[in-house]
Amino acid sequence: MWLQILSVIGALMVLVAYGLNQNGIWRELDGGYLALNIIGSLLLGLVAVLEQQAGFILLEFSWAAIGIMGVIRARRLPRPS
Repeated sequence: MWLQILSVIGALMVLVAYGLNQNGIWRELDGGYLALNIIGSLLLGLVAVLEQQAGFILLEFSWAAIGIMGVIRARRLPRPS
């Protein structure tokens, strides 16, 4: 049961981030967008590992890695003064 709860929370985090991005509230390099995507993907990846779902393991940890690359990219951008 707790794996189902974790997977729903993870999925909602990714979907909320995507929805806010699509509605122009967050951009791809906004901290909230990146955080929800990374944490949601890691939760889903953890569930996939525990459930031994190879395709979802690849998908979710790749998605988290892409989010981490976005954090690195956002930190390299010049800050407005």
